Amino acid sequence: MNAGIIGIGRYTPEKVVTNADLEKVMDTSDEWIRTRTGIEERRIADDSIDTSHMAAFASEKALKDAGISAEDLDLILVATVTPDQPFPSVACMLQEKLGAKKAAAMDISAACAGFMYGMVTAKQFVESGAYQNVLVVGVEKLSKITDWNDRNTAVLFGDGAGAAVIGPVSEGKGILSFELGADGTGAKHLYQDEYIIMNGREVFKFAVRQMGESSVNVLEKAGLTKEDVDFLIPHQANIRIMEAARERLELPVEKMSKTVHKYGNTSAASIPISLVEEVEAGKIKDGDLIVMVGFGGGLTWGAIALRWGR
Repeated sequence: MNAGIIGIGRYTPEKVVTNADLEKVMDTSDEWIRTRTGIEERRIADDSIDTSHMAAFASEKALKDAGISAEDLDLILVATVTPDQPFPSVACMLQEKLGAKKAAAMDISAACAGFMYGMVTAKQFVESGAYQNVLVVGVEKLSKITDWNDRNTAVLFGDGAGAAVIGPVSEGKGILSFELGADGTGAKHLYQDEYIIMNGREVFKFAVRQMGESSVNVLEKAGLTKEDVDFLIPHQANIRIMEAARERLELPVEKMSKTVHKYGNTSAASIPISLVEEVEAGKIKDGDLIVMVGFGGGLTWGAIALRWGR
């Protein structure tokens, strides 16, 4: 039995905060932010919308796209580092919001690589035959742990959610291979005290190396080559890191997803948000080979080679 994506959905808050808006409240500039990160604006959720609300909005769309009801779900996995509260989990709150009465539910904490960890976990349950339908959500309200006085981090992050239903797909489709990894010795470079603390230089060096290596590794595991890749969906953290991964795979610019300019770094939500955008834009078609790759605090990383389609 092959596990793959049978439904997708996303949610981004309505409020747009541009670089020009940030110029008014901190010592930065639109040019500085754009040239170093590729970010032009980001979405910020208001006080009435928390992490679980965004997760529900995205999940309802994914369920509709999959053609199933919430009661068909066996398991809910939510990747987030910004839960509404320490417990209950966002996954349990989401279960109640959706009415997914028979689904088990838990959160996954792997920072920006969380969606990859969730996808790989879902794959095991589906391919073993234990579960039929697993909902995986990447969602963050990073605005609530961002220090808006720190110009080095405040310009980077945004809020949003992306969801995918993982279930059985036809032979040759779905998740072909994966790589997950962690290096706890790098924890000191990216963590939350009260707010997000980041050693940008060290994280950049790690990300450039790991994104490229992981992308190549999952292709090798699947018995594929760079020439087989139709589309790359990297974690949308920084355009220079993303470009390094694209160049490692020797892909043309039009074959890499780029949404960082619109949403900034949405952590666990960035890959699923980008996936939905590219599918809706018609850039990803049935049978396409997609590489999804992310990295995050922990330090963590994950990559998947996936054949699109049901």
